[in-house]
Amino acid sequence: MFARTLADGAELRPFEPWQAAEFAAHAERVRADVEQYIPWARTVVDEESARRVLQSYADRQAKDTGRMYGIWVDGVLQGGTVFRTFDPAQGVCEAGVWLAAEVRGRGLITEAVRIMIDWAIRARGMHRVEWLCDPRNTASAAVAKRLGMTCEGVLRQSFVLDGERRDTQVWAVLAEEWTGGHG
Repeated sequence: MFARTLADGAELRPFEPWQAAEFAAHAERVRADVEQYIPWARTVVDEESARRVLQSYADRQAKDTGRMYGIWVDGVLQGGTVFRTFDPAQGVCEAGVWLAAEVRGRGLITEAVRIMIDWAIRARGMHRVEWLCDPRNTASAAVAKRLGMTCEGVLRQSFVLDGERRDTQVWAVLAEEWTGGHG
């Protein structure tokens, strides 16, 4: 099975429907930290809802329109990454992430997304990898910056969450700009 080492004791692996119980427990544990930015954090409330999310990504992977990976640290699910959208015909995809607070600050997300972008551009021929975040999520924007992405602007009041209109900051890297995420 595919697995990539991110750091000592940490790895990135595919996330699949059979892991629904583990995902449901993880969602319960991290909900308070990530729900303001991660939509599934509000809807994954039990094993059945966790399986639906994981199955939706398995279906996307089968159609080549998205993918989901988990980040395990010392054998415990602590976060993950997604290609929320993946369009090989247009050469455009969007990466997204989440991580439990207790393992932040170790560079795990930056390394995981570096691996994802490198695969999307070099193996799959993607032309553009996007990163969308709430401008208030400064940690997310910092990852995009570390990976050499360009902040292209803000989509003002582009979605509603908890009855509040929120902005979306748009970051991207183009294939010809990609240096492997090292600046």
